[in-house]
Amino acid sequence: MKDWLLQIFTWWNGQTIGTRFHTWRFGERVGEDEFGNVYYRTKGGVKDKALGYQRRWVIYSGEAEASKVPPGWKGWLQHTVDVAPSEERYEPRDWQQPHQQNWTGTALAYRPKGSILSEGERPAATGDYEPWTPGR
Repeated sequence: MKDWLLQIFTWWNGQTIGTRFHTWRFGERVGEDEFGNVYYRTKGGVKDKALGYQRRWVIYSGEAEASKVPPGWKGWLQHTVDVAPSEERYEPRDWQQPHQQNWTGTALAYRPKGSILSEGERPAATGDYEPWTPGR
């Protein structure tokens, strides 16, 4: 019951009633990522008349946060690549890191040394800074 109420009254939790209906009526499931997000495209590969290309979309698992979409799926959603990650054998390269969501604005955000938000004391000024004064 809670999920239905969230779909009626919110847009940021998974999907709305309208998205659920559109997906049921016109969507074809393509795959799912490691975060539980489910990816869809228009049934039968039909191109949208107005857009000129096939529609692709994602139903988020939980909160709708675009940084939860891994790079392979993001490329497919944005039509950068034609083949979905679920339809190909993909081996990540040695230098590729596992996807992490964007932690900006949270307690887990990166705070470099010297940032006013980082823990500890800021390093002392080195003396190489000269403030600007008007009229010089």
